Amino acid sequence: MRELKDTQNERDDRNIPIDRVGVKQLRFPVEVRDKGGTVQRTVSTVSLAVDLPHHYKGTHMSRFVEVLNSHGSCLDVRSMAALPRELLDRLDAQRAHAEIQFAFFRSKAAPVTGKEGLVDYEVRFEVEAEKGGEVDFVVTVMVPVTTLCPCSKAISARGAHNQRGLVTYAVRFREPVWIEDLVDLVERSASCELYSLLKRPDEKAVTERAFDHPVFVEDLVRNVASRSNDHRNITWYRVEAENFESIHNHNAYAVIEKGNAE
Repeated sequence: MRELKDTQNERDDRNIPIDRVGVKQLRFPVEVRDKGGTVQRTVSTVSLAVDLPHHYKGTHMSRFVEVLNSHGSCLDVRSMAALPRELLDRLDAQRAHAEIQFAFFRSKAAPVTGKEGLVDYEVRFEVEAEKGGEVDFVVTVMVPVTTLCPCSKAISARGAHNQRGLVTYAVRFREPVWIEDLVDLVERSASCELYSLLKRPDEKAVTERAFDHPVFVEDLVRNVASRSNDHRNITWYRVEAENFESIHNHNAYAVIEKGNAE
């Protein structure tokens, strides 16, 4: 076969390096072991990137897909963590980044009737490596919660407005942490957690729990931050909360980012 021209390897004279170049929105099967020992098979969305020195015109996009598909029919946590190292070697890069996002499911029992139902959470693994350096691993969980407004409760003769919120909680850690433990930490910080299946006695229980535990969006991120500060394995965190307000034409938002060494 005649050798084809390799345009990507041509020299670029603009003298501008690129921080990240690669592929996004690749769909790929993953396996994730939950705290109970069960292996969940789900589908992830994968992004892969490397840095590009100033003198190269382009990278080789097909090599990202080759690296991903070299793992066979499924990724697990170990192979996810290895991806950036493989990209460094395959593309002769100095820095590599992999991002894998997937749906994680938990079976939750309703608080009174005990009826079981599956609740899904979005989870993201971000792994970055430098040639000759350490691997940086960040786990992010996106947890829907209920928040009830303390001000509304204080001033209203009847009831208080409440809404669904979304907490995006990212951590670095000394030792591996379970996804379920991160979700639990967030849910304990809200007015009430969410369920997929509730009968009338359960609805009464969760409504009253939220009423007894009102939190502003500021309270929510502070509650998560306080629990993170007390966690022996968490070395850095970023907690972002957004309330989809039920009586306002805006969302309420708060964020805290901190390393435990601070």
